[in-house]
Amino acid sequence: MKAIYSALKRLFSATFRLPVSASALLFRPARTNQSRRDLLQGRLWRLLPRDRFPPLVTRLPKPQTEESPAEAPRSIGGINIDPVPATDLGKKSVARSLPVHRPPGAIDEFQFLIGCTRCGDCITACPYDAIFKAPDRLGNIASTPIIQADTSACMMCEDFPCIASCKPGVLVESIPPVMGTARVTEHLCFAHHNTTCTVCGEHCPVEGAITVADGKPTINEDTCTGCGVCRYVCPAPENAILLMPAFARPGRPHV
Repeated sequence: MKAIYSALKRLFSATFRLPVSASALLFRPARTNQSRRDLLQGRLWRLLPRDRFPPLVTRLPKPQTEESPAEAPRSIGGINIDPVPATDLGKKSVARSLPVHRPPGAIDEFQFLIGCTRCGDCITACPYDAIFKAPDRLGNIASTPIIQADTSACMMCEDFPCIASCKPGVLVESIPPVMGTARVTEHLCFAHHNTTCTVCGEHCPVEGAITVADGKPTINEDTCTGCGVCRYVCPAPENAILLMPAFARPGRPHV
């Protein structure tokens, strides 16, 4: 170790031209806790006398308080590097929801959820009890009017009492009463398995929505209103009618 210290002393003195007093100060005999491993691992700072060269960086103890304040955001050069939460612009928003079957004349879903007061007048006005309140499990659309064709389908009344009873104006006559569309699932349909069945075509309340050719029903999607009668009357064990709600509806008409 003494040979190594002597070599380092000569190297530093020749390179930096240190005065003899400074050179002697830096390379005075090492403390007993210094080792060759410290030197080989680059821990030259341990060779300095700590009583004359105090550490440049000191870790201050963290103040102890009853309620620790929130930690300051991390930064590099004054630039915050912590995630920044989204800015709240104060805009009223409505959570997105899965498409559901609305009664005839329903306006755009976003406007519908804002304007509907959940009064239930359309439910009371329906003569066929085809309109129900959405259950609580559906979240933000809970208590709004929906149609469940498996329980009771919309019969497409001529005067649409549900629309007439809607005071908030989320059901309007000026919007076509298209609630969705239906399709025949051929591998579940009796008529596609050599069994005579035209029940859906016989009960459909919309003229031209279902046609039967060669004993097999076909749904015209351009005419279908998605009332759900075909699904309600289908006798197939697994129900051969796939009923889909309208994914987009017109907005509230300007008066």
